[in-house]
Amino acid sequence: MTFQLNARSAAELAAERVAQTRAALTAMIDAHVEAVARSRDYNDAAALAGYANSTVPEWAAEAQAFVSWRDQVWLTAFGMLAEVEAGTRAIPTASEILEALPDITWPAE
Repeated sequence: MTFQLNARSAAELAAERVAQTRAALTAMIDAHVEAVARSRDYNDAAALAGYANSTVPEWAAEAQAFVSWRDQVWLTAFGMLAEVEAGTRAIPTASEILEALPDITWPAE
């Protein structure tokens, strides 16, 4: 039986933590975006976004509101990740991430 020890530097370990954070954050944000789309009875986010150019004004407005919100969600998430990568922010918890995301404003029904 043989063993191999792979020593990793602090920088390598930190980079691994950031990569894990990026993957977890991406999965969590994806799930949140998908859940918001499904809350309006769409199959998924892509289906809802696909109505942005609909000839039905109500559907187009709903899709455009969703796409605008989705963009802001990802900009917020990428900003948090950049802070983590720069070392200016601790790795956020799931609840901290969700609390930091903007709320969607749907068009008046």
